[in-house]
Amino acid sequence: MEINLVSDTVTKPTQEMLNAMFTAKVGDDVYKQDPTVNALEEKVAAMFGMESALFFPSGTMANQTAIKLHTNPGEQVICDKYSHIYHYEGGGASFNSGVSCNLVDGNRGMITADLVKNAINDPEFYHAPLTSLVSIENTTNKGGGACYDLQPLREIKQVCLDNNLKYHLDGARLWNALVAKKQSPTQFGELFDSISVCLSKGLGAPIGSVLVSDAKTIHRALRIRKIFGGGMRQAGYLAAAGIYALDNHIERLAEDHRRAREIAQVLQTLPWIAQIEPVETNILIFSIQPYLNEKIITEKFKEKGIYISSMGQGKLRIVTHLDYRQVMHEYVLETLLKLRM
Repeated sequence: MEINLVSDTVTKPTQEMLNAMFTAKVGDDVYKQDPTVNALEEKVAAMFGMESALFFPSGTMANQTAIKLHTNPGEQVICDKYSHIYHYEGGGASFNSGVSCNLVDGNRGMITADLVKNAINDPEFYHAPLTSLVSIENTTNKGGGACYDLQPLREIKQVCLDNNLKYHLDGARLWNALVAKKQSPTQFGELFDSISVCLSKGLGAPIGSVLVSDAKTIHRALRIRKIFGGGMRQAGYLAAAGIYALDNHIERLAEDHRRAREIAQVLQTLPWIAQIEPVETNILIFSIQPYLNEKIITEKFKEKGIYISSMGQGKLRIVTHLDYRQVMHEYVLETLLKLRM
């Protein structure tokens, strides 16, 4: 048995999702004539109570489009030091939009209104980049799946309004946060100028992200997506997977969260574990004792058919997901208890 806990991006479509894909009505989405893509965009926009949405092949492209929409070259984005837009999007903010990132030192990838306020450059001080955008990540990837309460996000929103800043949410795993915190999409739609959400992580679709905003902004986003090479033709086959995922796979994320917590509970009993980050959703990050080597740990896991990822500096990551079934979970828990380091 091979168990891949490297990421929640490794999932494959369920048979029911494949059936929805195979029977989808399609057209040419570059001409906005694909009925299933149009239906997905309308569905996601309505979920968030926002005017419009646009389907993207990846979360990175959706985020990069948002940065391009909200900034001009030479300006600056405020984000946490762990942010995906800084670490894992290939330097796209500087390459695509000509902007820099002002990294703030938040808690597990989450920032506060005071941190944002202190990071804003004086707009009259022309020696420094003009601050134009605040980008939030929820849940946080490098922060171990941490998710925000609504009040801190509302306080940051007020800082943005007071300083004429745009407010973007990288919500790649926002669905996990909604389930964990019992929040609703409309509560986020009320706060942010733009939100990107992934369909290909916890929801199990094979590809795709959606950017939501007001109608005027999404109309501009259509041109940027074209420039970035993101125009797809009969993309309805992919959009159908997204619609199926939204209808069937959101509530079951609670199972992934439960299994991640149960793995953490076992890890806490093992002497070779130094620290475990709090587990709120489906991402579990833990540190090993300094006398151990990450590569040795991952190899021992691999020998047992379990694949996890190394994050460097003695940190390892486990991510639970749709394809990680209960029988696999029981095997992992049993194997952990037997591992000797």
